[in-house]
Parts: sequence; C-alpha cells; structure tokens
Amino acid sequence: MSSSRALQIICRRWERQHYRPDAVVLEGPLAGGHLGFQMDQIDLEENTLERLLPPVKEVAQSHGDFPVIVAGVSTPTRTSAVSWLWVPTACRLGRAFLATEESSATEAYKQAVVQAKQEDIVVAADPGSPCGLPFRVLRTSPMYQSALADRRTPKCDKGYVLLKDEKGSFTRCRAKVAGDGCFCICNGLCSSAGLAGSEEEPLYTVGTNAWRVDRIVTVRELMAELAGG
Repeated sequence: MSSSRALQIICRRWERQHYRPDAVVLEGPLAGGHLGFQMDQIDLEENTLERLLPPVKEVAQSHGDFPVIVAGVSTPTRTSAVSWLWVPTACRLGRAFLATEESSATEAYKQAVVQAKQEDIVVAADPGSPCGLPFRVLRTSPMYQSALADRRTPKCDKGYVLLKDEKGSFTRCRAKVAGDGCFCICNGLCSSAGLAGSEEEPLYTVGTNAWRVDRIVTVRELMAELAGG
C-alpha cells in the first residue's frame, strides 16, 4: 500500500464486512519489487516515505489505530535505519536481511546483491512485470537479462499476476504466453529462493539502496549493528 487514499478505500471496504486491518505496510517508491506508483511519480518529492507516512498514520488512527509498518526506507546505512523505528510502529528492512547467512535467498542472489553497483539497480518497465506496474530489480538478474534480449521462453505454470481478458475476468497472464516485454514474477522469485519446481531463471528484486550492502553477515551480527553494538 502506497498512499493514504488506498488505505482509506481498504478500510471502508473491510468495515462493511465488520473487519479492519491488523496492520498495514506503507511501501515507498524506494522499495524493491512492485511499486505503487507510475514511472513519472517515483522521484516526486510528495511521494517520499517521509511525506507519505503522516496521512497514512492519520487514516490508521481513525480506523482503530492499527500498526503502520514502513518499507523502502531511504537510509544510507544499515545502522541509521533504526531511526525509523521511532516514527511508525515498525520498519521492514528487506535488503539488510537479504544478505545474511540465514536468508533463504540462493547464494547467487546474495552474491549478486553484494557485488551490485548503484547503476545495477533499475526500475523495470519494458521488460517489466506482467501486470504493468514499475518493478525494481537487479539489472544483472538472469531472467531480466533474458527478457531484455527477447530470449525468455514462457514457462509460467502459476499465473498469480493476472490481467482482465476480453470478458472482464482476471484470467490472462502475459508471462505465460509472451517471452518479450515482461518477465515471470512467480517462477522468477521462486527460483531466486531456490524453491523446487521453478522452470525459469531467477529474478532478483532489491530496494534502491541495496548496493550499499557489501558483505554477507549473520543475523546476530546485523542485529548488533542495528542496535549500535
């Protein structure tokens, strides 16, 4: 969720079913994977996480005061990310824990993150996600490279990212039928985690500051660093 308006809509619809969110993740434009913004909105000042958070917290408070978790934190180092913990309820630090020994990412994924330069982190659109939303990824991802060179052979057998067909039903997955213009999120992410059953190359999603990760550490070492130890 990337705006107070989106959260307001969710809350109103859920309240009709006598339910409210247990928590919400506010994902800014610097996060990895899908971004809830158009390409020309990603770098706008009003869409920074610092500007998005206050109105989102207001909506959360007006609908039961449930926790707000921020993601896509624009911090220069792992350690300074701890400052965000005092503003929302919690902070999601995906890139920091991605390159830990305990992470479920493959060794190739971890090494790709450690070796990444700032220019290796791109917001992909063509090729991009089957649903058409901007998607931040490592340029060196094997699947992204195959889609970029029109070498990807469609092998998606899941179809979790669906678009409407000519009848208005959500049945169409571009990644199932096309090898150009898009990559396969379902199998690409499964492959990057080393899960059995994926028939395609890995796709490495990262946040915009993942290039700052320069080594693989244990979770214990990372937590000590975050705590200032």
